[in-house]
Amino acid sequence: MTALDTPVTGAPGSVGTSRAAGGGLGRYLLVRFLLIFPTVFILVTLVFILMRASGDPITASVGGRLPAAQLQERIHTAGYDRPILIQYFEYLGQVATGDFGRTLTDNRAITEVLVTYGTATLELAVYALVVAFAVGIPLGMLAAYIRDRWGDAVLRVFAILCYATPVFFAGLLLKLVFAVQLGLLPVYGRASVASELQMQLLPSPTGIYLIDAMQTGDPAVLQDVLRHAVLPAIALGLLTGGVFLRLVRTNVIGTLGTDYVTSARSRGVGEFRLVRTHAYRPALVPIITVIGLQVALLLGGAVLTETTFEWKGLGFQLTHYLQARDFVAVQGIVVLLAVIVAVTNFVVDVIAALIDPRVRY
Repeated sequence: MTALDTPVTGAPGSVGTSRAAGGGLGRYLLVRFLLIFPTVFILVTLVFILMRASGDPITASVGGRLPAAQLQERIHTAGYDRPILIQYFEYLGQVATGDFGRTLTDNRAITEVLVTYGTATLELAVYALVVAFAVGIPLGMLAAYIRDRWGDAVLRVFAILCYATPVFFAGLLLKLVFAVQLGLLPVYGRASVASELQMQLLPSPTGIYLIDAMQTGDPAVLQDVLRHAVLPAIALGLLTGGVFLRLVRTNVIGTLGTDYVTSARSRGVGEFRLVRTHAYRPALVPIITVIGLQVALLLGGAVLTETTFEWKGLGFQLTHYLQARDFVAVQGIVVLLAVIVAVTNFVVDVIAALIDPRVRY
């Protein structure tokens, strides 16, 4: 009898059931955790190969601006004239110890760049997820409730537009309407200069402006930070919100066709209550799984969003280093983002396995 044939149900508190469930969960988590390492290894290898496809980083960054002798001296000092395999294994060893190298343009440790600007990207991603949940879940439930009507069609088109519209185009439209024409919200930045100076005077600033603004105790600073976050959060959040809307609608409609919902409907339970009470929670389980995939989408969209709104995070710095052809910095940032995506997917898998035991098998 295979694991799939083994009964996983039984009397509450059953020793056999508990051991089977515990074993299935432990084995599942172990496999998912071990998969992180080959995933990161493959991503690091691909990034290294792609970054070396155009030659060594020194030539790509300052080639044509230095005499040939000085250029060759810098290449030799950095070790980029050695065989590519030696460079590759040396880079793997550095990454394994947390050393991502130093930038070519400003000679900063890449780990310092990641810590300095990573908090801004994290803050923007959280804002965007809040917008995605606020838009996707209620509208998805509404679309399921009015399914196959004209309102449902409108919401589905809206979801497609949210996902298909480029983030930078949505950001420019939002800036044009709410910042330029209406003058309601700021055009760029994470906060005004006065608010940033006030937060920098804190004894231990976190780099997350929302938390730092709360530490100042000044409501004006907190309001200023939130006003600067509205447009970037909406531009990036709608990208994921469209995915959530379609996903919630599909899963709620599927849940409405199950036997227990049909039984509740036969007892006279109203359709709205069926959607809100009976079909809503089961439909959220797939969303938790999809969140891991959306983190990669959010980080990719953050590059364009931060550039559009001059939100000084990792995406903004990545664009700066790409323009400067600083491939060492680009390589370090991309590898870190890949690690974040892999770890996030593992955490989401753990949460999904705890919520829905069927995932373990």
